[in-house]
Parts: sequence; C-alpha cells; structure tokens
Amino acid sequence: ESCGFRREAFYPCYGMAEATLMVSGGLKSAPIVLKTVEGAALEQNQFVPATVEQEDSLTLVGCGQSLPDQQIVIVHPETLTPCDPGQVGEIWVSGPSIAQGYWNQAAATQQNFGVTLASMGQKSFMRTGDLGFMVDGELFITGRLKDLIIINGRNHYPQDIEWTVENTHSLLRPTCSAGFSVNIAGEEQLVVIAEVERSYWKLTRGAASDPGNGAKDHALDTKELIRLIRRAVLQHHDLQVHTALLLKPGTIPKTSSGKIQRHACRQSFLGGTLAVINDRD
Repeated sequence: ESCGFRREAFYPCYGMAEATLMVSGGLKSAPIVLKTVEGAALEQNQFVPATVEQEDSLTLVGCGQSLPDQQIVIVHPETLTPCDPGQVGEIWVSGPSIAQGYWNQAAATQQNFGVTLASMGQKSFMRTGDLGFMVDGELFITGRLKDLIIINGRNHYPQDIEWTVENTHSLLRPTCSAGFSVNIAGEEQLVVIAEVERSYWKLTRGAASDPGNGAKDHALDTKELIRLIRRAVLQHHDLQVHTALLLKPGTIPKTSSGKIQRHACRQSFLGGTLAVINDRD
C-alpha cells in the first residue's frame, strides 16, 4: 500500500508448470490470510503462532486452499510419511492436471512423479520440491527443499538471509544476492554473495583506473560493506558468515524469469567463476 498498490489487487496463490499452473488459491473477494510465526520454531520445521512484537517472528502469506479434484499433502522429505498438523514438510500434489513427467528426463520423472504414500494406497502424487505447512486448509510456503541451509542442526531459509543482506546498505542491489552453504573441513559453512548497484560499480571502476582519486576509499568501502553484511546476518539469524563476496552488477546467475539460481551460484563459487570485486576474506 505504501508503494501505491491496493491490497485488494493482490491474489496470493501457488502453482507451477508441472501442475498445469494452478495448485492453490482462494476466492478473489476473500481477504489475504496472514500468519505470524516464531522464527526459531520454523528452523525446527514447526509452525508456532507468534505476535508481530516478538523479536524473531516472521509473517507469512497464505496461498489459498487446494483446488477442487486435487489434494495437497505435507510430507516429511526423509521418512516420506505425512507430517503432523503444524509441521513443515515437502508439498506433494495429486490431481487430474498433474503432468506425467519431464520430457526426455527419465530420472527426474521417476524421482518426482507417480510417487505414493503407504497410508493412501496407490494414489499418485507429484513431489514439488517446495516446503510449507497447512493451517485450516490454507497453504503456506516456507522455501525450497534443495535450497535449505542446514548449519549446526538448524534450518535457515536462504530468502530470509538474502533479505537481511540486501537491506544492510543501499549500495547492494535488491533481489540480486544469494545465500548457500558449502562443506569446509567437514562442516557446513555459510557463503553470501551480493551484487552492488551499477552507480557504485561505475564509481569504483573510475577509482581503480585513477589510483590517486579514491582507490584507497574504494577498498575501505568494500570492507565496510562486508562488515555490515556479517554483522546483520549474525544479529538477525545468529549465523557466522564464512565468506562474503561482492559481485559486479548483472552477473549473479538467474533464471529467465528473474529467480536466483542458488545451485548455480554455489557451483560458480566453488569453481571460482563469480565476477567478484572484493578480496575474499
């Protein structure tokens, strides 16, 4: 509303191409459903109601109810059994609009389509790879299973860390950061990468080409940005950032629709192919 949008103009829903788009949604005239939850409980895959005044609370937007002739089940991704009410798990969907599989991708089709639950006989489901929970029939999305960051037995959603990073300073580009974990000396460690704004990049390139005109200040600026990122992530998520990198604008891996490709980001980090502008520390 502060940006000029009417609340009634938004229609929260959930869908994907594999389901011929629509999976859940509500009545167009119905108010948006919001649930405020405890952040610490969510890290343990539990939905625990909270108030917005609580320091670690998060507010999630409901994505409506399952469409007719379709069924949504929240499933434990390891035991492959239905989750208890209020427990976060993988979203499985069954219905007549679900695709039969992926074209010429037999392995991915076998893994994600036509799966069954022992408690539901031969009913066929699709594994979405998304995490969420249901309250009173309302579906809430919490993240992607393959993007989940697990450090010291706690679950962290990368989009929450990325939001924190992008809001540490105006020189960091919105929706142009990624958080992921890598195994270092047998332990999972957090890596954060973030693009800088184009205006800042032009300024720093000028400083680099003319060392007598601000190159020293540029070095201090990047170090300060990294320090702010580390402090913000530690303060809001109780996580130590092992490595933080600043990238040239427009270089972070994304899909054609603009979504961050975190797996590709991780592979580029491990391969040393990211367009980094600061020293690794």
